[in-house]
Amino acid sequence: MTDLIPIGRFSRMTRLSIKALRFYDEQGMLKPLRVDPSSGYRFYGRVQANRAEAIRILRSTGMPIDEIREVLAEDDPERTGKRLAMHRERLLERLAEQERMLRFLERLIDRGEGVMPYQVTVKQAEPKFVAALRLRTSLAAAGADVQRGFGTLVQAMSAAGAGPVCKPFVIHHEVVDEQTDGDIEICIPVSPGTTFPDGPVRAVEIPGGQVAATVHRGPYAEISPAYHYVTGWIQEQGHQHAGPPREIYLNDPQTVTQDDLLTEVQFPISYG
Repeated sequence: MTDLIPIGRFSRMTRLSIKALRFYDEQGMLKPLRVDPSSGYRFYGRVQANRAEAIRILRSTGMPIDEIREVLAEDDPERTGKRLAMHRERLLERLAEQERMLRFLERLIDRGEGVMPYQVTVKQAEPKFVAALRLRTSLAAAGADVQRGFGTLVQAMSAAGAGPVCKPFVIHHEVVDEQTDGDIEICIPVSPGTTFPDGPVRAVEIPGGQVAATVHRGPYAEISPAYHYVTGWIQEQGHQHAGPPREIYLNDPQTVTQDDLLTEVQFPISYG
């Protein structure tokens, strides 16, 4: 009992806040050796410092809680090594993505007050009958949420014996930024009359109408200038926004490089 360390001192020793230690206790990742039955005060052992350090480092690299729990539970060094190698690959991909975004930022800064060159066309968008999944997302989670959403749609379509009849798209019902979450609707066009059982996937018709559109070539993360250009063009032409914008994905990220991705940005408009 004399080797027990109060939570405050253990917090200073491990550089984990008391709040974090309580959270890791709740998650079953770093349970105290003793909890005082009357006060609920937590006590740790010096031997737990290495485990705490492992958790601190893995969290600092962005490893999800569930994966950290699995790593700590592994008794097989080979399997632990494989899990860490997989996370290392994710970190390398994230670093490459950040470096690419820095290069994109440099190009934006080099252009000064200018914007990336785009050509806007006005056309008639036809109504589309779609399998749709509406969800709320954040800026950080949007990419993963869209990917999972398309997976959910494909599964529901397969169960219904339906296949895609046109390019998939996403409707941005609300602005999503660092401060604000918002609703998006993930859509895959299907044959009219397709039905789905009760669940998150719905069969709906997306109305057609006049749209101002442009095509962005390159990574999805660099699409914002296309939005800037089209919205500016709409204002210059004296038109009015008539609905939320859509992103139509013209090719498959599994078959082309990020630099060759083609995304059509459409803004429904009405004439001013």
